[in-house]
Amino acid sequence: MTTDRFDNSFTAGTPKTAQAIDDFTHGFLAYQPKAANILAAAEAAPDHALTNTYAGMLWMFLEAPVAALKAAPYIARAKAGVDMNEREHSNLKIAETWVGGDVPETMRLCEAHSDLYPRDLVIIKLAQYLYFNVGDAPSTLRAGLKALPEAATKPFVHGMIAFGYEQCHQLEHAEKSARHAIGIEPTDAWAHHAIAHVMLTQGRVIEGAKFMEDMAPRWEGLNSFMYSHNWWHLALFYISMGQHDEVRAAYDTHVWGLEKNFAQDQIGAASLLARMELAGIDVEDRWKDVADHIARRGPDTTLPFLTMQYLYALGRSDNPMADTLISAIKQKASAPGYDQDVWRNVALPACEGLLAYTRGDFETTVKQLGLALPRMAEIGGSHAQRDLFEQVHLDALMKTERLAQAQQVLEMRRTFDPDGVPLNQMLAEVYDKTGLPDLAETARNRAPA
Repeated sequence: MTTDRFDNSFTAGTPKTAQAIDDFTHGFLAYQPKAANILAAAEAAPDHALTNTYAGMLWMFLEAPVAALKAAPYIARAKAGVDMNEREHSNLKIAETWVGGDVPETMRLCEAHSDLYPRDLVIIKLAQYLYFNVGDAPSTLRAGLKALPEAATKPFVHGMIAFGYEQCHQLEHAEKSARHAIGIEPTDAWAHHAIAHVMLTQGRVIEGAKFMEDMAPRWEGLNSFMYSHNWWHLALFYISMGQHDEVRAAYDTHVWGLEKNFAQDQIGAASLLARMELAGIDVEDRWKDVADHIARRGPDTTLPFLTMQYLYALGRSDNPMADTLISAIKQKASAPGYDQDVWRNVALPACEGLLAYTRGDFETTVKQLGLALPRMAEIGGSHAQRDLFEQVHLDALMKTERLAQAQQVLEMRRTFDPDGVPLNQMLAEVYDKTGLPDLAETARNRAPA
């Protein structure tokens, strides 16, 4: 037996096997590409259970229909292994259940596991990921807190906790935890990410942009998701500030183009392009490349949060795959499963509204997307990510001249983006059209050209 860097024991293998396990555990938590080294190690050591378990888990993060098929052979090899301790057995059971598609049971197993092994940060991170995908913010936080006090001094722990606090709207706790995380490990990009969430929510736009610009050199060498996603957050600050050139540069240089076939890179690009257009930024022909790559996924309904953004990109580009995908979404909504209610009563009407928006049917957008918005957290994603759907609905209100409703939404949005340039430009338009010129002028003065 030997131990990993978080003091979890595992069955000894060759030195290369041990190094691959360290690469995976550290790389997974630090968002470093070296986590993928576990795949070659699993091929080289087919009888080493934990190595193959981790390889199977890694494939599941592909977030694609083929993920479970790719993961299954590694899980089968891990099950054939005979030399495992109890923690490794538990890891394998979690991975096997996840690959088998029973997400609720996988969550339950993660909970039981982290009660026994609070330093097993891979499983705690997995639990947070699964809870995040179903919009369960309290459980996301609880999962992270299980690492305390045993792993309180370890890197990445407080960054995970910070994000849980932020998703629960506990912003002061979130920032405190994130800054503690950075004090332990200055390169903790997930902690940087949590602070970006806090500052965006609190309307600390200029401060947030400066903070993320200062952190950006520390993101070099990260995997495409974490690198592009933190730049995505920085681009949101630029949008609020009306800095169109900076937004375009962030998109072209840091958000799109790293791993064009990866789900998270695709939705990051799609959602940023959508926000750019909603803010009045000309994106020129940028939609086509994103939509072409998304179309290659086929009718992908792996996760509703991802699928909704795939559909928007396809619709926005008039890609024929949009019609294929909306048909697949309707089939998914009628298929039995633990998530059927979310697909039927949240994702499907939302998708119908989003596709209608891309085709200029704003009345349908108001109706269908409006039905879904009160339950939108259940599709997964963060507050900041799901805000795209609020913005699309708001724009549909404007386009259908529902000015009284739009005014209410805009003024509520000013509580967290008080000086946002696009927001105040829209407010000025609303107040002009509703015969309130003084308020229109005030809004314009908050949004200088």
